[in-house]
Amino acid sequence: MAESTVRRRGDRRLRWLLASSAASNLGDGIGKVAFPLLAVTLTRDPLLIAGLSATQFLPWLLFALPAGALLDRIDRRRAMILANSARAVVVGGMAVLVAMGGVTIWAVYAAALLIGVAEVVADSAANVLIPAVVGKESLDSANSKLQACEIVGQTFLGGPVGSATFALFATFPFLLNSVGFAIAAAVLIGLAGSYRPKAAEDRATDLRTELAEGFRWLKGNRLVLRLVVIAGLISLVSELAQAQLVLYAIEYLRLSEAAFGLFAFGGGIGGLLGAAVAPRLVKATGRRTVLLGGTACCGAAFTGMGLTTSPVAGAALFGLFAAAVVAVNIVLGTARHTLVPGELLGRVLGVWRTVVWGAIPIGGQLGGVLTHALGSPARTFLTSGLLLFGVAGFAVVSLRRGAFDDESATEVRVLHQDR
Repeated sequence: MAESTVRRRGDRRLRWLLASSAASNLGDGIGKVAFPLLAVTLTRDPLLIAGLSATQFLPWLLFALPAGALLDRIDRRRAMILANSARAVVVGGMAVLVAMGGVTIWAVYAAALLIGVAEVVADSAANVLIPAVVGKESLDSANSKLQACEIVGQTFLGGPVGSATFALFATFPFLLNSVGFAIAAAVLIGLAGSYRPKAAEDRATDLRTELAEGFRWLKGNRLVLRLVVIAGLISLVSELAQAQLVLYAIEYLRLSEAAFGLFAFGGGIGGLLGAAVAPRLVKATGRRTVLLGGTACCGAAFTGMGLTTSPVAGAALFGLFAAAVVAVNIVLGTARHTLVPGELLGRVLGVWRTVVWGAIPIGGQLGGVLTHALGSPARTFLTSGLLLFGVAGFAVVSLRRGAFDDESATEVRVLHQDR
């Protein structure tokens, strides 16, 4: 009876967290379309337009580590509320500037930077809250639902809503964006309880010392360190091709701009399928098998895209890639939640995301160089696919059988407590 009550309480808390995540991801999706569209109305300088994308991403490189350390000291629910409230205020200010006709490209840059800093805190806090909200047996399911919220909010709803409302009235998407973030903050009020790590209550060290502690723990835990390397390699190698997706669809497959939207839509469908199937696959085959098989499927999908000239086959293979990479992300997220002590989760996540997200712009630039050198985006996809097979092979060698067993997680925690 007590176990049933705990499970119901966890389900209820997870619903509050997912509702907040859904609202904030919808806001993110709207903003990722509305901000570039607004920038294009202010300037056609390609460097300034490209710089906006870099500005939106820059906070993840600069602030993921200190944000992770901060989240190991404070109540993570309150951090999410403050971060989403800040995003609502900044985007609301942009709506006012757009309505008054006083917006400049530099104001867009400043807003994108501030929103990006708040996004680092909000998204990181949502991730580290998962183990505190649900039981250990529900981590795979909770992570898959969080991934589904991100895919639906940003891919299926946010992008189309942002572009459609901008075409009607340029201020409209920014108002919706602000409301979405405000709802995300308000919903979390229903998430009862304290979510400050227990160890933080007795800790009086500075952030620099705590960051060093997180690095030492990660360096001493070979399994988690290998998972960080594998995640970083997947991010780097897959971005070689993903950064060339538009050129692949339009120049190689000869699709129109409108048809490209449908092509990319297939990736969203694949991602949802991956989120739905991953927990069942984990139960049936184990996390190691899903991680290795998912990485190999990513390689097979991109290799196939490099070889086919059929738009239908290309879209189906891109959907396969999206399903596989989401399944891999769910396994990695659950492993992180299981293996990392709660009081260190924010810092380890900061290192993890700095590596993984830092690999994205590097992979994107290398993908452009590769396409230029090879003369075709299809050859870049083929190269990326073959390299992903190599990453899968590295994972096979790096991760012993049983690496994700519960005993491994328990052993890690005991070793940490003994130090």
